[in-house]
Amino acid sequence: MLTEQSAVTVRATLPAVGAAIGEITERFYARLFAAHPDLLRDLFNRGNQASGAQKQALAGSIAAFATYLVDNPDQRPDAMLSRIAHKHASLGVAPEHYPIVHEHLFAAIAEVLGEAVTPAVAAAWTEVYWLMANALIAVEKRLYEESGSTERRPWEVVERVEETADVVTFRLRPADGGPVRDFRAGQYVSVQVELPDGARQMRQYSLSGAPGEALRQFSVKRVTGDDAPDGEVSNHLHARVRAGDVLDLSEPYGDLVLDADAEAPLLLASAGIGVTPMIAMLAGLAASGHGGPVTVVHGDRSPADHALRTDHETYAGKLADASVHFFYERDAEPGTRTGLVDLAGIAVSAGTRAYLCGPLPFMRAVRAQLIEKGVAPADVHYEVFGPDLWLAQQGS
Repeated sequence: MLTEQSAVTVRATLPAVGAAIGEITERFYARLFAAHPDLLRDLFNRGNQASGAQKQALAGSIAAFATYLVDNPDQRPDAMLSRIAHKHASLGVAPEHYPIVHEHLFAAIAEVLGEAVTPAVAAAWTEVYWLMANALIAVEKRLYEESGSTERRPWEVVERVEETADVVTFRLRPADGGPVRDFRAGQYVSVQVELPDGARQMRQYSLSGAPGEALRQFSVKRVTGDDAPDGEVSNHLHARVRAGDVLDLSEPYGDLVLDADAEAPLLLASAGIGVTPMIAMLAGLAASGHGGPVTVVHGDRSPADHALRTDHETYAGKLADASVHFFYERDAEPGTRTGLVDLAGIAVSAGTRAYLCGPLPFMRAVRAQLIEKGVAPADVHYEVFGPDLWLAQQGS
């Protein structure tokens, strides 16, 4: 994949690029948005830009891709690329965006590293960039072909359900009256709203309804920023969107989907609003008559904060062999547990495939416990809401 000479150059310069990549991405985004303010207004997540999370994710993905190429010259990190490509497709990223990114990214590299960016260094890192970009373009092309559209579609809100003080569920039907394409449990859609300043911002929300329904359903937690800005889109949806309003949705995307084996033991672990894809997975398993063991694990602040809890219990109760373990930091009820999620007392069957969704510390802790219990690392799958900083830090 990566030519031998470029691999030598990239390996030699990775430490310098890695050490400077935070500054490189800072300058890259400044240049990009100065030249193309529409990208910040209508494509990039302004909240993640303000917090720096998107910059960390971009930096980490490029460094992880380069590291993988030099360590595995005959392979490609397809799992990483797939996750990025699904997110890009949900946002409508197009091939013409990649030369724009290349222009401003490499100008930023030259600014930061100066004379260290010799023609050979520039050529090697250009090769890395286009190997990654062309791979993503190819995967995104396939995803667009499978979905049948690169455009978002207007959907009318037919019901709004207040799940908890901070979570609301929206149920929608196509505003054009057309058919509803099915989705795979665990997938998400991008939801685009027009904010008061005219920006058309998008966010991804997991579909929390059962596959095969005539309506789309997603659930939104109001994001309060604490030391960062409040979530623009989540707060807009909570404050302003009611039945009868119209939202623009992408087709479903996302690669955190269940494998087809009807008897494989599964573990579905979530925390907080990470429950949403797990609800769709449980609904799909119940509808298909899944006969294998399913371990359901969820952690939340309290029972009152546990969004979609009734669905969580109902769908699990329809399975032939399910065990349910709820953990609450406070106000735990009989039959539930007090504290953070802990798998120490939970049996995990041999050959289990695990699916995780929730805050990064939660997923790291659960993943570590699963591996200690003998689950193969390749059988632990996860979904991150927002920039994939786990990917940025681990390169996987």
